[in-house]
Amino acid sequence: MTSTGAGACPHCGWPDGGEPFRVLSRHATATGRTEWTRCGCGSLQVRVVDGRGTRVVSRSGPAASPGTARA
Repeated sequence: MTSTGAGACPHCGWPDGGEPFRVLSRHATATGRTEWTRCGCGSLQVRVVDGRGTRVVSRSGPAASPGTARA
């Protein structure tokens, strides 16, 4: 996974401020919460939600399609 500050998914262009395609899990932290989400393109994202707002702090590439091996 890579760090991000772009403001949009580099794979499909969906804005980070938009609703994630799917929330996979939410975890409380001392300062707010961490959310694991999946973008519509399949990219896994880690979002931090705290007093500064919501931001994507890490994301993977899109999920490989079935039957496609990734190097």
